[in-house]
Amino acid sequence: MESRTLIVPDGLDGVRVDAALAKMLGFSRTFAADVAEAGGVLQDGRTVAKSDKLRGGSWLEVEWEQRRGPEIVPIPVPDLGIAYDDDDIVVVDKPAGVAAHPSVGWEGPTVVGALAAAGFRVATTGAAERQGVVHRLDVGTSGLMVVAKTERAYTALKRAFKEREVEKIYHAVVQGHPDPLAGTIDAPIGRHPSHSWKFAVTPDGKDSVTHYETIEAFRGASLLEIHLETGRTHQIRVHMAAHRHPCVGDPLYGADPTLSARLGLTRQWLHAHQLSFAHPVTTEWLTVTSDYPADLAHALEVLRAD
Repeated sequence: MESRTLIVPDGLDGVRVDAALAKMLGFSRTFAADVAEAGGVLQDGRTVAKSDKLRGGSWLEVEWEQRRGPEIVPIPVPDLGIAYDDDDIVVVDKPAGVAAHPSVGWEGPTVVGALAAAGFRVATTGAAERQGVVHRLDVGTSGLMVVAKTERAYTALKRAFKEREVEKIYHAVVQGHPDPLAGTIDAPIGRHPSHSWKFAVTPDGKDSVTHYETIEAFRGASLLEIHLETGRTHQIRVHMAAHRHPCVGDPLYGADPTLSARLGLTRQWLHAHQLSFAHPVTTEWLTVTSDYPADLAHALEVLRAD
């Protein structure tokens, strides 16, 4: 059992317990919530829940049992593509159904596990289960993801993503026709107030900016090119749903199941199509692109045939 006693900074006055613990102690938001739910957080001697608000200047006592992080299990993923590879980085073309890295509750294949199984050595910086991972894709999202193979590359890429120096272009098929056909969605994203696995546009969320442009319009749906200025969890899915145009095949955020079935989709139509960045060692500008996988290409064929 581990414990810490500390004063709540004035800058965290009014902030939720789980969010504040994440900032003060480096916990994940989920782990912080679990600690609070187990009665491990006292504010001025009184137990507080994960959603309670902290008071600046109060004494916080936190007690928790250290968890052993998920382990990387080398599991081959035959359809994991290698879009680019050198001594410092590897850009993978991730299929749907594969997580970026191990996590609590996920027992399926991962990018880092697939790379380990294929004999790749990646950077060891960061949490043990996230070695080399500088950004992530949702399990149900296919496409390009860069992994650092050296510590130098990891540090440079983490900084580039933080400073928004990486150009991330996604293609998505959404329901309906956005009006205007091209635009920017600038709305903060945070955890959904009543669903632990969802995110939502919330007033106290993190700054989130999505630029979109219509490439092709179909009967009842549109193919969009999307440039992410920020990289929040589920950002495209949340922003398009908030714009009343959820990604086709995405029931978590309100997609029509009848349309999904007609298109043969079992996951959201969302693909990380292009990734561009300065190489972390040579500094040369690198652009990598990925074609649509078979399930997304088939859905487009059905839409075009309508």
